[in-house]
Amino acid sequence: MKLENSFEVPAPPEQAWALLMDVPRIIPCMPGAKLDETIDDENWKATMAVKLGPISLSFRTDVRREEADEAARRAKLSAKAREARGKGNATATIESSLAPRDGGTRIDIVTELQLSGPVAQYGRGLVQDVSAQLVTQFANCLKAQLAAETPEEAQAAAEAMSRPVGGLRLGLGAILRLVGRLVRRRPRS
Repeated sequence: MKLENSFEVPAPPEQAWALLMDVPRIIPCMPGAKLDETIDDENWKATMAVKLGPISLSFRTDVRREEADEAARRAKLSAKAREARGKGNATATIESSLAPRDGGTRIDIVTELQLSGPVAQYGRGLVQDVSAQLVTQFANCLKAQLAAETPEEAQAAAEAMSRPVGGLRLGLGAILRLVGRLVRRRPRS
């Protein structure tokens, strides 16, 4: 499935690009993610924790930078995730592009996501809604890191976002948005 998200950060493209290229610094900005190991300048190992009601999932993830075009400000990452107890897998290709916008930077993210196993049973709409919420939290962490005046403040911003993703809160938000969409589509008499 293809997921498209955009957000803006209050920093020039050069500064936003430098942050996005610092993968060890941005992995903790993904809710529930933790950097486990830096293999080299293009490969990392991370763990992502997701909590769906009473079920907790932990994904071991290999992250690889496939492309980085600084002149065009486009980058591509790939991620291969395996649930630690064998309850599913996910693969993703994440393409990011940056463009100047009103003194800041617009970041567009296009993700091609494939899920397998029990994790794939969640509906496409739910996955899109949860993805949108995750991107919002990710964007807020990037904004906080860009606004930080010291490395300690930047680290604190990332740690504040590193809590595992709570499925109940995300799921309820997704359900409310789904109900809202259905109500808006209902023909009026």
